[in-house]
Amino acid sequence: MAISSRSTDRVTVITLDRPERRNALNHDALEELDAAVEQAVEASRAVVVTGAGGHFCAGADLTELEDDGFTDRLAEVLGRLSTAPVTTVAAISGSCMGLGMQLAVACDLRVVGPDARFAVPVARLGLMVDHWTLERVTRFWGEGAARHMVLAGEVLTADDAWRLGFTQVRGDLDAALALAARAADLAPLTQAGSKLGFDARGGDPAEVGRYEAAFARAWSSDDLTEGRSAFRERRTPEFVGR
Repeated sequence: MAISSRSTDRVTVITLDRPERRNALNHDALEELDAAVEQAVEASRAVVVTGAGGHFCAGADLTELEDDGFTDRLAEVLGRLSTAPVTTVAAISGSCMGLGMQLAVACDLRVVGPDARFAVPVARLGLMVDHWTLERVTRFWGEGAARHMVLAGEVLTADDAWRLGFTQVRGDLDAALALAARAADLAPLTQAGSKLGFDARGGDPAEVGRYEAAFARAWSSDDLTEGRSAFRERRTPEFVGR
């Protein structure tokens, strides 16, 4: 198995487990990842994605040539991860390059270790990534850093990730688990609806409409009643997602 999963409390950890390839993904691993994400979303309130053997993901496994089928399927898997209605956290150490960067920007939050290195080395290979990837890398790194990596092939560091706001927490897998556990205690409808809002383009009425529907649902939910009661009673709320 190239992908393993384990659940603790309300958090699922998905581990890329091809350390002999620095967790570079091939067709089979991509299918396993998609299945793991689907199962995690059904079972958990938060998901952590990480890599085994000291690396997050070094990219696509170029010993198995990429083709249109691979890139099309990758786009589907990244879309499922990015739109998951739960909070997702990337726990990053070592190599986070190419496809690894795509996984990192598909997640909501990022926890980065001191040895992490980031790159989008398409110009070194004569490849291109899809527009979704360029847009996400630009949003989360800033346009200057995105152009530095894509056009000049620059490798950025963990310090760069912190300085530029790409990472929200400095630390290891335990720090990522702690962040995910905090998110898992919060209101699920608020989180799912807010994710729709973050990704909604203002000029797209359908996307804005989905956010507005989620907004209305949250404001009429049992969780809102519970949150207000807990606030008045000075206790921790217990949200159920309805």
